[in-house]
Amino acid sequence: MAEKLYLYDTTLRDGQQTQGVQFSTAEKLRIAEALDALGVDYIEGGWPGANPTDSAFFEEAPASRAVMTAFGMTKRAGRSAENDDVLSAVLNAGTPAVCLVGKTHDFHVTAALGIELSENVANIRASVAHIVAQGREALFDAEHFFDGWKANAPYALECLHAALEAGARWIVLCDTNGGTLPYEIYRIVAEVIAGGIPGERLGIHTHNDTENAVACSLAAVDAGVRQVQGTLNGLGERCGNANLTSLIPTLLLKEPYASRYDINVSRDALEALTQTSRMLDEVLNRVPMRQAPYVGSSAFAHKAGLHASAILKDPTTYEHVDPATVGNRRVIPMSNQAGQSNLRRRLAEAGLEVAPGDPALARILDEIKAREAQGYTYDTAQASFELLAREILGRLPSYFEVKRYRVTIERRKNKYDRMVSLSEAVVVVKVDGEKKLSVSDSLDNEGFDRGPVNALSKALAKDLGRYQSIIDDMRLVDFKVRITQGGTEAVTRVIIDSQDGRGRRWQTVGVSANIVDASFEALLDSVRWKLIRDCGEGA
Repeated sequence: MAEKLYLYDTTLRDGQQTQGVQFSTAEKLRIAEALDALGVDYIEGGWPGANPTDSAFFEEAPASRAVMTAFGMTKRAGRSAENDDVLSAVLNAGTPAVCLVGKTHDFHVTAALGIELSENVANIRASVAHIVAQGREALFDAEHFFDGWKANAPYALECLHAALEAGARWIVLCDTNGGTLPYEIYRIVAEVIAGGIPGERLGIHTHNDTENAVACSLAAVDAGVRQVQGTLNGLGERCGNANLTSLIPTLLLKEPYASRYDINVSRDALEALTQTSRMLDEVLNRVPMRQAPYVGSSAFAHKAGLHASAILKDPTTYEHVDPATVGNRRVIPMSNQAGQSNLRRRLAEAGLEVAPGDPALARILDEIKAREAQGYTYDTAQASFELLAREILGRLPSYFEVKRYRVTIERRKNKYDRMVSLSEAVVVVKVDGEKKLSVSDSLDNEGFDRGPVNALSKALAKDLGRYQSIIDDMRLVDFKVRITQGGTEAVTRVIIDSQDGRGRRWQTVGVSANIVDASFEALLDSVRWKLIRDCGEGA
């Protein structure tokens, strides 16, 4: 029978320590609901009393299948657990589980806390016993444990036994500095178990400072721990924590884990993993990492013609799992390295079936190579590639026609007598034989200037007649500019990432000596691709 392996998520607490990340209460509630749907066993909501957001979250925390957990620290020296106000704030959150962090490295006890080693052990014991006496499930977070073990193993083990004997359900071994390597994690966890701490009471909490957090977590599981901690997308202080979007599919899909352990993540939840990952990036207003394992947009991208040819015959030749199992998809990028097998596969994915040997294939490849020589790139701009192929194949619908556009940029003083920029765009399109003129400025909802491309985007998407409702859920999520040639004849390449309400994300490219022209070309491609997807080929 498979053995239960528990997943503990600390995105809302440790993940919030990421530089530049500060969740609002509403965002924390949204993320908690997604984590519960994913199937994690514990959701660590934050540190009650540490800041108003965390306190508000616990007041509003939704009912969840997962065990909601409050985080705090062991009682301070010189007072009882019952009279420690910091410990009381954690208990007052009313969560069924409480995780307390405590020192297990002798250096930190004497240097950071400035107390005797024996007093620290007593504080751990008293704090955990107090949590248990209140009817809560207690977890002890053994901070700097692996460094502490290397420095003074008997003392580090004594701290763990104090927590265990006081009634802690879980003893979590923390690689707080993230410098311990997988082989060390395995050895030390095995020694801890041999020292009398049962594996079914042990958890692992790793940081990614050597790019080994996931590997270290797996090594700890191999050695016997039965709780794994991490964060969505690897958020966390410094280099981040163990990435649950990598750990979860590995534990579910890879042997020996898949058959050895019972993990509370359903197949449906696994298939929503990519969407869950991108939801978090959306909350953070971040561009998803393309190279992220399993969920990245490049995780199943096959650029070389040799690879694409093999993929056509059997996807397992170059894919370790089916991308659909994690809610991702296969991508066949187009570039000047492409061969006809690669091209036909990419066309087929766009719904464009072209027979082998069709002369159109050579024309498309020639056009791609000619355009890349001019500065275009279709490696990432898959939507623009599809539009180009459709045009050559005679299958590009004409939903609307751009008659003209104009952008003006003005510098003027505002009411505070400060010079500010303001852009205004005018776009004239022809839809169903009727000309439509749209005007937009570059100001956002808060009155900040977002530049000429923002004004153009708003104007273009303002009135497309009967197609307007189709593009209303579109938004620009990333904008990248690169100068492909230097000097006075510089060529500008613009790549735009767009997303719609269905969670679809696509990239388009524009090239020109004029950055506004290049941007408008990419914007046009983005709108046209969306219309093809939702309207089909019938204009």
